[in-house]
Amino acid sequence: MKCVISLGGGGNFGDEIREIFSETGLLSKSPDFEYRAEQQQMAGEVAEALEGERSLVIEAGTGVGKSLAYLIPAIQYAIRNGKKAVLSTHTINLQEQLMGKDLPIVRKLLTSDFDAALLKGRGNYLCPLRLRRAMDNGGDLFTTSEREELMAIWKWSETTHDGTRSDLDFEPAPKVWLQVCSEAHICTQKTCAPRGNCFFQEARKRAAAATVLVVNHSLFFSLLNPEDEWHEKETGFLVPNDFVIFDEAHTLESVAAKSLGLRVTQAGLRFDLQRLYHHKTGKGLLKYAGATDAMHAARHVLEQSEIFFESVGQEATFKDWSREFRVREPEIVDNTLSEPLRECWSAIEQAAEGIEDETKRNELMDGARRLRELHGGLKMFLDQEDDESVYWVEKGGNEGTSFSLNAAPINIADRLRPILFGPDKSCITTSATLGTGDEQLRYFRERVGADHVPAVKIGSPFDYQKQMSIYVIKSMPDPRDDDYEKMLIHWIERVLIKTEGKAFVLFTSHRLLRSVAEEMEDFFEDHGWTLLAQGAGMPRQKMVETFREDIHSVLFGTDSFWAGVDVPGEALSNVIVTRIPFAVPDHPLTAARLEEIEAEGGNSFMDYSVPEAVIKLRQGVGRLIRSKKDSGMVVILDNRVVTKRYGKTFLAALPNAPVKIVD
Repeated sequence: MKCVISLGGGGNFGDEIREIFSETGLLSKSPDFEYRAEQQQMAGEVAEALEGERSLVIEAGTGVGKSLAYLIPAIQYAIRNGKKAVLSTHTINLQEQLMGKDLPIVRKLLTSDFDAALLKGRGNYLCPLRLRRAMDNGGDLFTTSEREELMAIWKWSETTHDGTRSDLDFEPAPKVWLQVCSEAHICTQKTCAPRGNCFFQEARKRAAAATVLVVNHSLFFSLLNPEDEWHEKETGFLVPNDFVIFDEAHTLESVAAKSLGLRVTQAGLRFDLQRLYHHKTGKGLLKYAGATDAMHAARHVLEQSEIFFESVGQEATFKDWSREFRVREPEIVDNTLSEPLRECWSAIEQAAEGIEDETKRNELMDGARRLRELHGGLKMFLDQEDDESVYWVEKGGNEGTSFSLNAAPINIADRLRPILFGPDKSCITTSATLGTGDEQLRYFRERVGADHVPAVKIGSPFDYQKQMSIYVIKSMPDPRDDDYEKMLIHWIERVLIKTEGKAFVLFTSHRLLRSVAEEMEDFFEDHGWTLLAQGAGMPRQKMVETFREDIHSVLFGTDSFWAGVDVPGEALSNVIVTRIPFAVPDHPLTAARLEEIEAEGGNSFMDYSVPEAVIKLRQGVGRLIRSKKDSGMVVILDNRVVTKRYGKTFLAALPNAPVKIVD
């Protein structure tokens, strides 16, 4: 049966929405509707915040059904008031769920239709004009194998509907894709939009006209750039008269720090230069343009860049197992790349001036622009221009011989406060794990600049007293003890036998995960259970799919498996936490944040390290119960939650389930 929500005015908007979600409301007429008081409460809170044009921080426990709880009031409010609802998520899974499942449900409920658009980063879209140009000049741009990929993209372009890379059935080489995807200074409204076949320009038109715009957090912050062509607003976030809802808002601080920071990589610079001209293959944009002087200049920059980054690596002193080195003083090395880069982009621009073909000229100018941006990034890093940022060198590659220069704001709250939570702005942030146990969600609010924003904490509808048991193994030794790994393996084996596999084992260290996995190979073989170990070559999504299908499998995972993984049912009956997930204190950004807290008279361990670990632990434990039919056990193999004074903070923040201490 189709139920219909009226958009007529009158009455309190919050009460209208609560009535819709009530036991006898309009949604109750749908056969799929299940009344949840928590969902009704959240929907009413969202409605009242929007109607009052104010911001709101709201934690909604697992199972609340928060997507519908914010979608229905947001869309109804947007239609009624002629506004645009911007929905920002962190994971692709939630974006796809909103577009493919939740928004179609809401569309069936509303009497007034609305358009919803998913906008991805520009580089995800194919540009037909650039593809045609690449096909015409492939001999100068690509090797034989690269031209085969280009032909495959051409064939795909004739059938694809949205023209995004995720629609391809293979992963193209970065060099090939970057030559055919949408670029801000090449694929413009002037050059591409009139043709009506440019996937990005068409997506942009749909986004501009839509009532609902779905983006991800990274794209949201990139679109805030006032120099971006999308940003033609006077008030609002991305466009005039909009409001934003951040789902999975617990990731906001980390995403914003990365988006508002700096990263210059040796591999990226090498890639950009070889895209211009690869002296070994004789291919590239400059060969295609016949720019001989610029080709020599590009080769010179490449040679100098290898010397420059080698000197950076020599100055950086990395500790054991660490891949980061904090740079505390400006000019860690001389900027020997400044002049070669300037000479190269000047030679490219000079070559471009003599080219009549606008698209060809724009391709070259875009290459020059990239070198200018690299030049600016190098200067910003070496001069340490921002006193409120932390700077570090990071080593990468299998051998740790490739380096990157990084910077990030130490205190992101001061930057986000006016951007997201300023006067007359409606910004709603929500997640299942925002807080550390307190009702006011103070920790999250202070970290993102929402300290003055009202907060609401809504519990889960699940009956954790019946559905979950929590075990703490008090006899586990300190992780620094010699027999720690032996005892860890002993307890993992013992617990897995109890549930016949069906478990996530969550680690905080890749090294420890690999070591334990190797030691337990015979155990898994003897029991006929499949071990899925992160880092063994299987993609993350494939690991999750295999785990769901193989009822007795066990998954060993680190950071990315603590959150964002949904495995309802018997397949996941056991979550084993090997260690309290404290952030590594020697990462430069973490260390700088700790130092800032201490400098302001705070306790960095209790004010930052513990709250961060509490939230991460809540996320890991939250993998277990995903529906009212689920049941299982959580085993914590870290006795600090019962032997240390701060341990009660962790236990108090966990679901209200029976806790058993095992000696």
